[in-house]
Amino acid sequence: MHITLRQLEVFCEIVKSGSTTQAAQPLALSQSAVSAALADLEHQLSVRLFDRAGKRLVVNEHGRLLYPKAVSLLEQAREAEQLFVEDDGAIRIAASSTIGNYLLPAMMADYRRDFPRAPLELTVGNSQEVIQAVSEFRADVGLIEGPCHVAGINSESWLQDELVVFAAPECPLFERPVTLNRLAASSWILRERGSGTREIVDYLLLSHLPHFNVAMELGNSEAIKHAVRYGMGISCLSRRVIADQLENGSLRQVELPLPALTRTLYRIHHQQKHLSRSLNRFLSYCREPEAPPIFVTPCG
Repeated sequence: MHITLRQLEVFCEIVKSGSTTQAAQPLALSQSAVSAALADLEHQLSVRLFDRAGKRLVVNEHGRLLYPKAVSLLEQAREAEQLFVEDDGAIRIAASSTIGNYLLPAMMADYRRDFPRAPLELTVGNSQEVIQAVSEFRADVGLIEGPCHVAGINSESWLQDELVVFAAPECPLFERPVTLNRLAASSWILRERGSGTREIVDYLLLSHLPHFNVAMELGNSEAIKHAVRYGMGISCLSRRVIADQLENGSLRQVELPLPALTRTLYRIHHQQKHLSRSLNRFLSYCREPEAPPIFVTPCG
């Protein structure tokens, strides 16, 4: 068998574009050359990789089986070409909103300080959107706020995070001891279903309440903070998200009659994804910031 990287490159481009005509331009080939390369590949494999639907080519079960391996081989070939030159390929990161908005910026800044020419691409969405991006090889690595249950995705624990229930300072909830019944009677403003935060809140908190009233579901933590600040209900988000508001008193933490709400943040990548040298280098920066040193002035 003599499959070439060029054939695999042609195959992957057709998967993305859906036709030999559309694939020809980014490959700098003629449409006939693209068609010939695909025909040669299918002949060597003795299978059809696409179903023909009019002028469109729809990848079939054989093509779906080949695609992740082809992507991995092409990425390894590109890395081999970079072994003796500066490794500056773009790293594509997908992160759920809490991580992308509140954890990654400082980590990315540290990385860019040491590698100012290394390009980074960050996409922020909810956890299900991040998993989808990793599954489709649109992201090299994903950082999410809950476990991943999708076959073909490697998932490993990354950081620990604390969730807190909070309300506006003048909320009636603070007038007497908080009970599960009083929490259940409150109006809750929560993240949308599909977010990692919502999945964990449902499991760790709402499952303990006799009932609960979801007044609103919002897809943005900033919107939730403002809605709570203006007395529209109570919510539960990562402490990292509301740290500044808790410090300045515009929001107040609700002490719960429950154990602390802690969760694990996860790092995911496709099982067929080759973790390049530059990607591993970036991941080494994705860690909790170290506490600043405490300087004690000697007496005397």
